[in-house]
Amino acid sequence: MLSGRRLDLINPSPLDIEIEDIAHGLARVSRWNGQTIGDHPYSVAQHSLLVAEIARSIGPDWPARWRLAALLHDAPEYVVGDLISPFKAALSLDYKAFENALLSAIHLRFDLPAELPATVTGVIKRADRAAAYLEATRLAGFDEREAARIFNRPRGLNPDRFVSTGLIEPWPAPRAEERYLGLFAELTRPPSGHRP
Repeated sequence: MLSGRRLDLINPSPLDIEIEDIAHGLARVSRWNGQTIGDHPYSVAQHSLLVAEIARSIGPDWPARWRLAALLHDAPEYVVGDLISPFKAALSLDYKAFENALLSAIHLRFDLPAELPATVTGVIKRADRAAAYLEATRLAGFDEREAARIFNRPRGLNPDRFVSTGLIEPWPAPRAEERYLGLFAELTRPPSGHRP
């Protein structure tokens, strides 16, 4: 890693994980294998920001730690890349178990439970699918019917709200990295009046 850390992918340690490495890597990993409109690839960092924002709209009373979990939901991709789901399924090894081991280490590094409660995971998955639908129709050339068949049309969410935030507009990698780190800092800041 650029931080100088060495990460054992087979047996990842939370002690070898740095948020700066995650943000740097995710800002340079393309969603949709780079097949999106715009002058820049739409990065996994930006997708993660969108998922965190959609999760916040689904659960407005969520504590910061669950929003942090939403931000980190694709964090393993900072070292393994963003493989499309059909390709993951075609691999001979249990790719999901491999990814989950790395995500558990990331969670532990940032004081989240290694395995999230099912209700939290459910909201993050719903937000992830809604983000995929928005990205598919706004960035990746899918028509709404095709995207709805694959990802389900998001219910109860106003897509224009997320478009107006600029989160569905490809950014240069340094901007995506900076915004990712900014949200991370916001979500991990101790409450005011709290003394370490």
